[in-house]
Amino acid sequence: MAEDSESRKNIESADFKNDKKGIIIEFVKAECFKQIYAIGAAGGHSPYDFRIGFYNDTPKMFGDVPDSRIVERRVETEVILSPVAALELNRWLTQHINEYESVFGPIARAIQRSSKESTKYDDESTEIKGYI
Repeated sequence: MAEDSESRKNIESADFKNDKKGIIIEFVKAECFKQIYAIGAAGGHSPYDFRIGFYNDTPKMFGDVPDSRIVERRVETEVILSPVAALELNRWLTQHINEYESVFGPIARAIQRSSKESTKYDDESTEIKGYI
């Protein structure tokens, strides 16, 4: 998988990073390190931290209500970040999304949302308030 090998290259090239102050940062993967693929993320924040749960969806069956379906949303892992780490993640994601879009073009959602739905989605995601 191209993403997987590229991710490994980025981590390996960062194995020994020299800081301007002469500090060498060595990246080491923990014994329990694992990679997951996620189709989405949900979370929120408190005054102390940001929490992001990464999930996958599995269609189950049709629901009791006509034209309804049941989808199991399984949270695979949760990342808890300090506000400073969340800000750094935001900067890193923005930089890499911009680089991606300059090479491959704009990222489009599979299903476009209307502006009314987008506002509703934003409101729903903030109700979590940091805890899944």
